[in-house]
Amino acid sequence: MEKTAYILLSIVALCWLIAIIIGVYFGIIAFFPFGLIGLLVFTAFGLLFIKVIKERIKSKEDDYYSKKIDK
Repeated sequence: MEKTAYILLSIVALCWLIAIIIGVYFGIIAFFPFGLIGLLVFTAFGLLFIKVIKERIKSKEDDYYSKKIDK
């Protein structure tokens, strides 16, 4: 029951986040000549966020410390 609630909450939060990102993206495009700078910044932050997540998933050292050392 608790897992189902967490899953549903995660789905709603993810949908809300996607809606916000899409809204910001199209809002920046609508503000055309000046919005290109914001679009580049927005894209750069997105790419850096994806890089950080990929590195965290692949890091065996972080997994070791989070499972053994922090306890």
